[in-house]
Amino acid sequence: MKYPGITDLKMAEGLIFERSHAGRQAYSLPEENLEGVLDAIPANMRRTAVLPLPEVSEGDVVRHYTILSTYNFSIDHGFYPLGSCTMKYNPKINEEIARISSFSQLHPEMPTHLSQGALKVMYDMQNMLSEIGGFAATTLNPAAGAHGEYVGIGVIRKYFDEKGDTKRTKVIIPDSAHGTNPASTTLHGYDVILLESDEHGKISLDTLREKLDDTVAGIMLTNPNTLGVFESDILEITKMVHEAGALVYGDGANMNALLGKARPGDMGIDVMHYNLHKTFSTPHGGGGPGSGPVGVVEKLIPYLPNPFVAKKDDDTFVFAASDRSMGMVRSFYGNFAVILRAYVYILEYGNQHLKEIAENAVLNANYIKAALKDTYHVAYESDTLHEVVFNDQDMPNHVTTLDIAKALIDRGFHPPTIYFPLIVHGALMVEPTETESKETMDAFIDAMKDIRKQAEVNPENILNAPLKTRVARPDETLAARKPVLTHCTTDFCER
Repeated sequence: MKYPGITDLKMAEGLIFERSHAGRQAYSLPEENLEGVLDAIPANMRRTAVLPLPEVSEGDVVRHYTILSTYNFSIDHGFYPLGSCTMKYNPKINEEIARISSFSQLHPEMPTHLSQGALKVMYDMQNMLSEIGGFAATTLNPAAGAHGEYVGIGVIRKYFDEKGDTKRTKVIIPDSAHGTNPASTTLHGYDVILLESDEHGKISLDTLREKLDDTVAGIMLTNPNTLGVFESDILEITKMVHEAGALVYGDGANMNALLGKARPGDMGIDVMHYNLHKTFSTPHGGGGPGSGPVGVVEKLIPYLPNPFVAKKDDDTFVFAASDRSMGMVRSFYGNFAVILRAYVYILEYGNQHLKEIAENAVLNANYIKAALKDTYHVAYESDTLHEVVFNDQDMPNHVTTLDIAKALIDRGFHPPTIYFPLIVHGALMVEPTETESKETMDAFIDAMKDIRKQAEVNPENILNAPLKTRVARPDETLAARKPVLTHCTTDFCER
């Protein structure tokens, strides 16, 4: 039997449907008296044929799922330099605490007098995030970073609507922004005004000045931006925006570069979301869960979504609400298990050591930049903070960024972010984070140098990479538009 993308049949030993044989089973259940139970099921909802599940032994089932688990790459397997997504190691103590039954078995509708421990975690987290970011208050409700953007722009919208300032219909967004920024803005009915970056990859004060007027509600900016470049004119930028009567939204996706070193609120940013699943090290990827708390300055507190946790005079905690709020933005109170993991992470480091996260993240990124700047073209010569953006300019033999990424897979590394930010042609964004050792980064640097060498002397190996994986390079356009989401051999499906 042929298996698409599999060259060695031994690799197919985990394909459980092919291992099915009549009469085998992986379970032993007691006989149940179902008399009267089936009668309660409407006739049109009853199964009329046996479900065609594979008939296999328990050993086959265990082996199948164990083998599948090895096919996915994770941060526990190796280096995951996914720039602008901050894929760093998650301390296992975070997981242990999150699995304590007092937390993990707590239902969101549990009465508050029986939920004081969880409420204290949330109350403390609101305050800690406010202090870290330099804000007056923080909501924990948003379910992810993009949701945090939506909430933050919603707070700005509510602020201007309450003031009756309806002529402000625009939000300025730099061309280096995350793609969710214009989406979040549009969802609240604002028009997006694109702001072109200057030759250093930063916001141009002159260009910004031209776009600011009394129809602008705010600007959405990321600092450091998606190029890993710090907006050194940030104080002047926020001053200009405020003088125009608008507000400043900060995309906190890159807070890993500032943690404990600088506070966005002190830079004049009015509202900002955090990515707890990036900056504060909780499981990331695979569609979630995430958490995107939003911090705001004093005048925006009334508009934060309901509910929030408040502390009473007797030191107990309750849920409270504001009658001027933008409303509820999700069921219940946020992704508590993610918040709890981040809470443990912050307590582990403590106030005196949080800054070491940013220091080491910046050091590691600059180490990789210095080691590879003569091998790969650096998109912008500006100083780099937590990530560095290379591109495929000057690559020989028509080797592209995609080829480089595929070749890294053959060398045991997850590819970095590619083709983003969009203002860099052939972008290859590397973020080592603070959790990687010098030995790991040296191995990555050696792999990148080897790819460049092979691109010169043996380009076919790079152009056809990956060559060592269970599945060869797919047609990615076809995979995106016509994905095969089921697996069923003809003989099994006919049974």
